[in-house]
Amino acid sequence: MNETIINNVTVKSWVTELDEHGRQEVINLCQLPFVYRHIALMPDAHGGKGMPIGGVLATKNVVIPNAVGVDIGCGMCAVKTSVRVDELTQEVLRKGILRGIRKQIPLGRDRHKTAQSEEFMPQGFDIESTTTVVARQINAARKQLGTLGGGNHFIELQRDDEGYLWIMIHSGSRNLGKQVGEFYNQKADMLNRRWFSSVPSEIALPILPVKSEEFSQYWAEMEYCVAFALCNRRLIMHRIQEVIGDVMPDTRFEPMINIAHNYAAWENHFGENCIVHRKGATLATAGTIGIIPGSQGTCSYITEGLGNPESFMSCSHGAGRRLSRTEARNTLSLQEEITRLESMGIVHAVRSRADLDESTGAYKDIDEVMAAQSDLVRIRTRLTPIAVIKG
Repeated sequence: MNETIINNVTVKSWVTELDEHGRQEVINLCQLPFVYRHIALMPDAHGGKGMPIGGVLATKNVVIPNAVGVDIGCGMCAVKTSVRVDELTQEVLRKGILRGIRKQIPLGRDRHKTAQSEEFMPQGFDIESTTTVVARQINAARKQLGTLGGGNHFIELQRDDEGYLWIMIHSGSRNLGKQVGEFYNQKADMLNRRWFSSVPSEIALPILPVKSEEFSQYWAEMEYCVAFALCNRRLIMHRIQEVIGDVMPDTRFEPMINIAHNYAAWENHFGENCIVHRKGATLATAGTIGIIPGSQGTCSYITEGLGNPESFMSCSHGAGRRLSRTEARNTLSLQEEITRLESMGIVHAVRSRADLDESTGAYKDIDEVMAAQSDLVRIRTRLTPIAVIKG
């Protein structure tokens, strides 16, 4: 971990390679007068929108919608199965499991034609009286439930070092979280201008003070989106398990591991209550079981948090981008990416130049990322990919 001071704000960084856009965003964060203790950068950090992805920001008495992002509650889940990968023939894998998943799980911008059952939706929320955007979007959200989304979202089948099959999913709150995030970021920006906030509008980090009505409204909607994102991953996992169960009826599934990486939460650090924003970072309190995925064609890891207070008990959420999407499409070799994946025997999702933005070459080396955060997490299980379905 490296430590620097910018504008009298301490930055504690586990990142070994940060792009210029990300560096400027760190400088912008150091202008904020309500930063608590320090800013933490995880080893996968790279430029985002307002705040670096892979950043952890603790604040006193304010929440920043853009420090959470628009895919609120986005995260990972994983399940170990009783299936031995060596028992899987290519026909069972491709024509049985992968084809079945594609039939059951809408990908990209696709959604279900009909609303999913209310039983799969978040329970215990008073939507009508506590939310504005969610209440308006709830019917559409029921069609998005159990869908993967696009961008860097994926479904991956993996093998652990003992030869067992795992299922891993990366997905979030779909358009619901996007609508909530954009609505409250715009509202915060409008209010900050009205209040003559000291936060410069050009750095895209408008705030909502704790005692404001808008804070309470955003918090309620954010919490719903976090719950919705979990329900979304849970339903995707349920349907993948049904597909595998149909092809291999005696399969057993262990309990699902889940971890989110875009949210804000009240926490106590260094003896004081504060609001911790994790944007592309995951909780790593002592004993917390987490998931840190690699890129297409590289290992992913099931981890255990070490509770390091200097990172606000956080760790990376993945490998982190090395190249922007445009840079990846313009500079990487499509044939080299395909050849490498096929040489590893992976059923992959790189077909055209448009897919290069999510290829391995666009991301940092996951093993270097893991080595850089050995004081944040310990590895419990290494997983190698056998098949990838991209959003």
